[in-house]
Amino acid sequence: MNNEIKNKKWSDDLFYSTQKEVLATWETGKEVNFQEAVDYHKSLPDERVFSKKLNKAKAEGKTLIQPRAGVGLIENHIKLMQHLQDFGETDLLPTTIDSYTRQNQYENCAEGIRREKEGMANGTFHPLLNGFPAVNHGVKGCRQVVESVHTPLQIRHGTPDARLLAEIALAGGFTSYEGGGISYNIPYAKSIPIEQTMYDWQYIDRLTGIYEDAGVMINREPYGPLTGTLVPPCISHAVAIIEAIVAAEQGVKNITVGYGQLGNLVQDVAAIRTLEILTNEYLDKYGYKDVNVTTVLHQWMGGFPADEAKAFGVISWGAAAAALSKATKCIVKSPHEAAGVPTAEANAAGLRATKQVVTMLQEQSLQGPRLEAEMAVIMEETRQILDRTIELGEGDWCRGAIAAINSGVIDIPFGPAKCNAGLMLPARDNDGAVRILNTGNLPFSKDLKRFHQEKLEERAKVENREVSFNMVVDDVYAVGLGHLVGRPGLR
Repeated sequence: MNNEIKNKKWSDDLFYSTQKEVLATWETGKEVNFQEAVDYHKSLPDERVFSKKLNKAKAEGKTLIQPRAGVGLIENHIKLMQHLQDFGETDLLPTTIDSYTRQNQYENCAEGIRREKEGMANGTFHPLLNGFPAVNHGVKGCRQVVESVHTPLQIRHGTPDARLLAEIALAGGFTSYEGGGISYNIPYAKSIPIEQTMYDWQYIDRLTGIYEDAGVMINREPYGPLTGTLVPPCISHAVAIIEAIVAAEQGVKNITVGYGQLGNLVQDVAAIRTLEILTNEYLDKYGYKDVNVTTVLHQWMGGFPADEAKAFGVISWGAAAAALSKATKCIVKSPHEAAGVPTAEANAAGLRATKQVVTMLQEQSLQGPRLEAEMAVIMEETRQILDRTIELGEGDWCRGAIAAINSGVIDIPFGPAKCNAGLMLPARDNDGAVRILNTGNLPFSKDLKRFHQEKLEERAKVENREVSFNMVVDDVYAVGLGHLVGRPGLR
């Protein structure tokens, strides 16, 4: 890695010299043949290309649905994907990657695959991998999955160094790839320097750009929810927009920016609408005028009720937020969320519930002064963070992002990474919208700080208690207990 990372398009010499090292990391790297992969992608019909389906849905004002799912063996993963496609009525399919691959521990993946196959053969099967080990299955294995369904497929993972995974997956025919140098570091890792992950993800974005240069549409999706716990819209927006700009510099043309549902309908709708507005605004302002921007709302990422009927209520509320915000797609949860990994049947049930709601709400919209006011607040907060970030970088977004994270100008709540300041604390106001209890080093104006303080004081007065960290703790557990705001006495 260069000592000074910059937001500058990689040269061919840098990319191809790095690619040799990346492909040599594991034996399946030798299966990658770029021109053959380009030809394969061009043979795919439009309905199996992620970007084309997203762009069509956006033009038609529809919200698509997509689950999370992945298992270890190819044949089992194919059955799971086909079940979600045929019985879940899903519009888009995932392939969630296992934890060993996320840590680049391919030897452990190989052992897990071997033992799972043995169990299948002798009738003692027990899942040892919590996702699909795409690197170990290689290009050929990925192609088997791609060719088994007629629905577009995306790689979803959480890998700080996902370069080899990207090479294998894109050559294998996947047409969408999730993650980014910030969003797949701070929420997932503790000790990996932010400079390293941003540099490694420049490689992935340049690889995507090279496919785009060859006429192949590849969707890239920064991970919107981050830690998934009371993340204020301005924080996830700032990260998504930075990752979109950094990706666009490397030649990415199709970007889906995301946001994790918080539960207050007005705030959630305002968040998705402002996310698209601001992403286009900053891409255009910095010269990236040829990028297709779509949006994704992730259904509630925090604790779920254990009761399945109540879990369906949470799922349906997320579906309503996605539909009324006109998000291009919605990432769907299952009614088994509180228990762990869902069955295929439960995953499909969550999809069907979501499909019912988004279809019913397709023609409806949410408008009004409260929505406009919330949008104005989110846009002002996000612009103040982004504008300070580019100042810190002296005009360079990569350097600015690193400086902003190290100084707490960008501060992700509950992020485990050492580089994350961890000073900012969120809490809900009396209406359940997420506000900021402690702004830390966020570069907010006095007016914005006063706004958040007053909103939390309104709640404190209703609850007859002081504004304090106890609100934060209560809010973290509230949804799992059947509420949105963590009122005193719920636990």
